[in-house]
Amino acid sequence: MMMTSKMPVLVALAPLLAATMLAGCKGEAPNRQSLPPQVVTAASVSMREMNGGLSASGRLVPREETAVAADLAGYRISRVLVEEGALVRKGQTLAVLDDSLLVSQIAQLRATLAQQQVAFEQARQEASRVDGLENQGVLSNEAIASRKFAARNSGAARAATQAQLNDLLVRQAHLIVRAPSAGLVLERTARPGDTSSSGTALFTMARDNLMELYAELPEASTTEIHVGDPARVILASGRTLQGTVRLIGERVDTTTGLVIARIALPVDSELRQGGFAKATFVRPVRVATLPESAVRYDADGASVMVIDGNTRVHRQAVRTGRHADNLVELREGPPEGTRVAVKGASFTLDGDTVRIAGAVR
Repeated sequence: MMMTSKMPVLVALAPLLAATMLAGCKGEAPNRQSLPPQVVTAASVSMREMNGGLSASGRLVPREETAVAADLAGYRISRVLVEEGALVRKGQTLAVLDDSLLVSQIAQLRATLAQQQVAFEQARQEASRVDGLENQGVLSNEAIASRKFAARNSGAARAATQAQLNDLLVRQAHLIVRAPSAGLVLERTARPGDTSSSGTALFTMARDNLMELYAELPEASTTEIHVGDPARVILASGRTLQGTVRLIGERVDTTTGLVIARIALPVDSELRQGGFAKATFVRPVRVATLPESAVRYDADGASVMVIDGNTRVHRQAVRTGRHADNLVELREGPPEGTRVAVKGASFTLDGDTVRIAGAVR
């Protein structure tokens, strides 16, 4: 009977007990808005100069490649005087063609020329004797004219032979293959005993021993460099040379989408045609930057926490570029002057209120 009398009391208190327990649970886990603001440091998006980050690789090629061929065809190569890797001066003899055929022809023409010279002198003397005797009856005008024509004809024959001799002498001079400029011999295909032919290179040279790097760049990156910009070139051996952008190609490769930038290099014995090298372009570029620690990376990509005028943070996606000196380039993101949370930003969510404890430069 006692239990029966207490049952209505317990039923009446059940809602009150449930409310008390719920209130107790809420007191143990207060909501996020009741927590103190997250302390963060802040940095502003600023325009700064950053040294390259843009790099490209390619092969070493001669700045100007020269093919040296024989001027005359059909002559045997008698001597080759240089090998690959030789440094030659302008006009230096590289090879000599056999001139035995020309020597005999030159000797014959010189003998003929000597005879014609004698005949010319005789005809000229005979013509001079009758000079002024026209219409005087000593000789007929026809005989006088014949002597003068004979002298002129003899002189013309002598001049023709002299021209033929000069032609052979020029040919003989061209049997010596000379370097058209100073430079480095890259390749030698001339061999003693071979017959020369027009248009066939006997030697290939790098003019003035100048090499340059054919650096391959994506088309979009060509806007970041200019002719005259400095470039740091790293050779396969690890050595570093200072180069200069000499030329940026106008043609985009339809297969690779790459553009060639030609980087001039100083004369160096380690530079070899076909060698591999990598270039980093070091021209300072003025870009929007933030401290690297301000950028967060997750499955959605790179982002920053932008601080608004009410000291609330908002996530904004960004696209980054080069990195240098603990800074990162913002290619897409908030404009210059925008405040961004740095230290402590990883503990914030979009819309949280923060307290700024200091600034990061």
